[in-house]
Formats: sequence, structure tokens, C-alpha cells
Amino acid sequence: MTGGVTRFAFEIAATDGKARTGTITMQRGEIRTPAFMPVGTAATVKAMKPESVRATGADIILGNTYHLMLRPGAERVARLGGLHKFMNWHRPVLTDSGGYQVMSLSDLRKLTEQGVEFRSHIDGSKHMLTPERSMEIQRLLGSDIVMAFDECPRADRPRDEIAASMELSMRWAKRSREGFDSGEEHASRAALFGIQQGALDQDLRKISADKLTDIGFDGYAVGGLAVGEGQEAMFGVLDCAPDMLPADRPRYLMGVGKPDDLVGAVERGIDMFDCVLPTRSGRNGQAFTWNGPLNLRNARHAEDTGPLEENCACSACTSYSRAYLHHLHKSGEILGAMLVTEHNLTFYQALMQAMRAAIEDGRFALFAADFRRDYLGSSD
Repeated sequence: MTGGVTRFAFEIAATDGKARTGTITMQRGEIRTPAFMPVGTAATVKAMKPESVRATGADIILGNTYHLMLRPGAERVARLGGLHKFMNWHRPVLTDSGGYQVMSLSDLRKLTEQGVEFRSHIDGSKHMLTPERSMEIQRLLGSDIVMAFDECPRADRPRDEIAASMELSMRWAKRSREGFDSGEEHASRAALFGIQQGALDQDLRKISADKLTDIGFDGYAVGGLAVGEGQEAMFGVLDCAPDMLPADRPRYLMGVGKPDDLVGAVERGIDMFDCVLPTRSGRNGQAFTWNGPLNLRNARHAEDTGPLEENCACSACTSYSRAYLHHLHKSGEILGAMLVTEHNLTFYQALMQAMRAAIEDGRFALFAADFRRDYLGSSD
């Protein structure tokens, strides 16, 4: 507690099987779980104004350490009053640590015990990211939920490589904890999450979970999934991994996913998600509906005067036809990206709300079966 205001609290209101619903309370507001966090990589959820993101039902968004440290720079964001003021989002923000982007985007990276030296994918400038610097950047941004700095190896690497990488991430997790705690004023109003690694290996996942629990975090992420292993392998990990983590803390599945991934992960005890899919798909003319995804560029929508989805309250569905959305996307018009992004985020938040209600009412298994029947039964 700080001045009578809760720094971070997680209350589970109901469970149904392994599925849980509850609330995370922080100084900038409450986060209803299961929660989906739209991705605001470079201090913007692409094609959306912050007030529109909130109107879809989002309680929290994600910002990106790697992108913001390169442009406009963490120190500059701090001088401008922090990320929330800079982008006009005054609710919680979770920032990832930058580890994944360093591995996937940067050039000429050099990994040592200290951290990762890399060249920017923007201008080739040289940078060093360490657990301490990642914590400092997230502090300068004013993040509410800070992620520990980790390394995310590809799941297809040999087991000894994955084991060594996981052990390095655990040493970095301890340094992240110490670095976070050293920023006393920020640490008094923010939370730190650790990240479980170990790819598809159950034994490595257990070692990772135990080491993280010993260090102690406000929440725990299941990392190293959604990197091409496929849904079956991911669910195989999620059958065990969440149970290895403390039951009284939120569990966050990073970078996931498709709507059917979310339902399957909530069934297995996950509380938080982020993914670029609804926004990226929205820019590419793919819309998510309760009856599966639709490709609005498909000619069959060219003269369809009906809405994208009946009973959806977003402006794309209440004011425009499928034919018009088809035209916008075929013409490369910016409005097409804006409207389908808004719809997709509205759909994702409606899905989360439906899951929360089903768990509360003790009918989650029935909800999940009905959802899969409708969603996976037809798509184009």
C-alpha cells in the first residue's frame, strides 16, 4: 500500500475447472481477468485513438521497450511526462522487456552474461540492453506492469541450448528484480512480472517456475510460446505450465493469440494475453467474428449490404456494410484499416467478457464447446 492506494492486488472472484476470473487492482485502474491487452508497440495501438481502444472494453494496453528505447528514446518520453501522458492513455500499461524484439528484429546481436549488444533495425546504431537497463527504460516510460528481461530461444533448438538459455534468463530475472527494486519511487506504484522459459520441455519449465517463485514476482508469464510451435504443442505446455506457478498470482501468456487459442488457454488457467493479431489482421482486411475469421478482400463480399457482424456495437458494424469494407480494403484506404481494427478489438474484448461471465456462472465448459463449434465450423 502507498498512501492508502493499492500498488498491486489480484483477487480471484470465481473459478470453473482451471479457468479463473478476477480483478487486478492498480493505481491507474482495475484490470478484469481474463484480460486481453491490445498491443501499442510504438506508443500507439495502430489505427486507433486511445479513447477508441478504451471504448472497445480494454482495461490495459501493452507498450514496447525495444521500439520506444530506439524511437523516440526512453529519456525523451520521461522528459515529456511519461508514456501515459505522451500517448493520452491514463489506465495501466504493461511494457515488455525488449528481450524478444532484440532476438527477432535487431542486427548483429551479441549475447553475453551481461546482456545483449545489438544494432538498431532503424538506423544501425549500436545499443546494449541488460536487465538493469531494461528496468531503467521501463521506469523512465512510467510502466505499470514491468516485465523481467529474458532471452527467448526458438523451440526447435537442442535441449542443452534451451536449458542454458533458461538458466541465463533466470539469472537475468534476479537482476531484473534487483534493478526494479532499486527504482524505489516507481517500484512503490508499479508491479514486476517474471517470465517462465523452457520451450516445450516440462522439466525445464518446472525448474524455471521454481526459480522465479523463489525470487518472487507480482505475476508470472509463460514465455517462449507462440513462436511457431503450433496450437497442439502450445496447449501441451499449458496443460502443465500454469499449475507450476503460484495460484494466487496472475498468469500471463505472452504473444497469444487467435480467438480459439485464448479460449483454450483460459481453460488451462491463463489470466492475461497480448497479441498483435486483431490489429495486424484489421489492417490486412481479416475480420474476426463469432463464426470464424472473414477475409473482407474476398469478392463474395463485394455486394453484401449486411453488417460485418450482427449484434456487434462497433462503428464498423453499426454504420457500414461488408461491401463498403470490401471496397476500402481493395482500394488500400486507411479507413478500412481503422474500421476493421476497431471491430477486431471490440470482438476480442467481447470474447473476454463472455469468458469472464461464463466462468462466474460455472458454465465455462459449455461456453467453450459452443464457441469452438461456431468459430471453427466455418471460415473463408
